Amino acid sequence: MLTPKEIAQLIINTLDGKKARDLKLLRTTDVTVLADYFVICTAGSTVQLKTLSDEVEKNLKTSGEMPLRREGHRSSSWVLIDYGCVIVHLFLQETREFYSLERLWSDAEDIDISTMIARET
Repeated sequence: MLTPKEIAQLIINTLDGKKARDLKLLRTTDVTVLADYFVICTAGSTVQLKTLSDEVEKNLKTSGEMPLRREGHRSSSWVLIDYGCVIVHLFLQETREFYSLERLWSDAEDIDISTMIARET
């Protein structure tokens, strides 16, 4: 069983590997009981949105983590995958701007993910 931080790390790596844009990791432990972390990113199209959500679920399932619920599948502009301690928010650009979760959860700690992402040189 993975820790919340390990789950968040795996999700960040998965999304980065599938070219998700504007990845954010918010530590929400001190501001809500909903989850320890929120992972937020933008997809360039509905096809990429589906690919990102499918890949996250596949990689976490391989690690023994199953989502508690999933909202907004198929032709949606926002997919939410709830792992209990980590909630993943996958958006199309316009929807992300409209809901502005980063502003809504501005009291959460914005974690620097640059050290988490393995970049090719």
